[in-house]
Amino acid sequence: MNISQPDLEWRRSSVCASNMCVEVARTGNTFLIRDSKDYRKPPLAFDAAEWAVFVTAIKEGNLEL
Repeated sequence: MNISQPDLEWRRSSVCASNMCVEVARTGNTFLIRDSKDYRKPPLAFDAAEWAVFVTAIKEGNLEL
């Protein structure tokens, strides 16, 4: 996916006290995640349905690390 990252509004958690956080941006129906330590790498991309499943899993504590 070739997305012009500088044009996106990247957000990170307000509790991120360092530069070692993930950042999220949205473009259309695609949600992007990147590592704030190395933002030059291509972000991971999820469609709206995949993103909804991911967010629900986080909220319910259903992710295995």
